[in-house]
Amino acid sequence: MIDIIPQSLAAIGSGGLVGFSLGLIGGGGSILATPLLLYVVGVGQPHVAIGTGALAVSINAYANLIGHARKGHVWWRCAIVFAATGTVGALIGSSLGKAFDGERLLFLFGLLMLGVAVMMLRPRAAVLSGAPRADRLTCLKTAGIALVAGAASGFFGIGGGFLIVPALMLATGMPMINAIGSSLLAVGTFGLATALNYAASGLIDWQIAAEFVLGGVFGGLGGMLLATRLAARRNLLNRIFAGVIVIVALYVLYKSSAAIVPVG
Repeated sequence: MIDIIPQSLAAIGSGGLVGFSLGLIGGGGSILATPLLLYVVGVGQPHVAIGTGALAVSINAYANLIGHARKGHVWWRCAIVFAATGTVGALIGSSLGKAFDGERLLFLFGLLMLGVAVMMLRPRAAVLSGAPRADRLTCLKTAGIALVAGAASGFFGIGGGFLIVPALMLATGMPMINAIGSSLLAVGTFGLATALNYAASGLIDWQIAAEFVLGGVFGGLGGMLLATRLAARRNLLNRIFAGVIVIVALYVLYKSSAAIVPVG
């Protein structure tokens, strides 16, 4: 049992780490929220960690959305279509996630983390020129991709930015900077839908969520400041962070497989 003061410090520090990584490399940090809540902060139940992490990710995403919107990075029409449709998927996915065995869910989460690391190591697609298309076919395509991305986000309790950014680029042809800004509306909304679903079942630790968000705000500021200095080394940072995700993923797989596979 973890004492309240060390646990509070662990929650603030873990939130700061997630916020820092999000500010530094522009995505992927939220996937560390659940492992940190479980193995560093000491949340006892996987479902509580997922619900608490989803709420923290949602609030941090909305906070970052404000900054991107002020810089004109958000394509609101595409962002709203993606967020609205994907929220339906997030509600469905989070309902399935709550009903799924917690340790088996963590095992699948570990596999997802390995997939994310591979995606982060792949070369970025070239930025496309010109305004994104906004015809009916594009909106339908955007909605279909959003439904799948939202379901994955809700099932695993993650923000899903690493899925949403390439999905927006694929569906609309928008430049990456606009996809990053526009994705934050979906990340925040998916996380909020997942958090509300988990909250309805009493699966959120509100105090830890508040401490995690507090750390995330300060960590995000630090990450953004450092990112401006290390912009030329963004690919190196992605590789380092992908390596961290692989290490954490292997630990999650080890811990969860030990719980679901009987010994002897």
